[in-house]
Amino acid sequence: MIDLIEQQIRDKKLNAPRVTPADIEAEIFSEFYFTAAEGAHVRFCEFHGDNPWTRGNEALERLTFCVLVLRNGFTVTGESACVSPENFDAEIGRKIARQNAMAKIWPLLGFRLADKLKAERAGPRYRDAGSGEYVTAEYAAANPATTVRETS
Repeated sequence: MIDLIEQQIRDKKLNAPRVTPADIEAEIFSEFYFTAAEGAHVRFCEFHGDNPWTRGNEALERLTFCVLVLRNGFTVTGESACVSPENFDAEIGRKIARQNAMAKIWPLLGFRLADKLKAERAGPRYRDAGSGEYVTAEYAAANPATTVRETS
């Protein structure tokens, strides 16, 4: 689905700044997968020894989690659940969980890009040395001895 939309964007030559699938992939530092059964068993056994409850709970075996660790150390998660045991496929579950985790990265990078674009449109910022208040570029030009240009 993402590939189809990405191709449509390219075909229509929509080239303004945006978040791309490549941008998202570039943010991923590492990834981890596990089922709820694995997570529950490990966590319970860590404190109580063997966990007989998780051994018979097939639903936990069909719930897959993906944890993506981003370059800055932030984490996002995605999950996939399969209703019918006959349809469960671990590889497909991991792929769906990863797609769901990646979908959470889009708005984060979108927010970052929006901040960057706004800062570029606004130009440099100036601060009055006496009051510490931000001032306009016109004020800074008229009062160069009392204003400080800030760099981002």
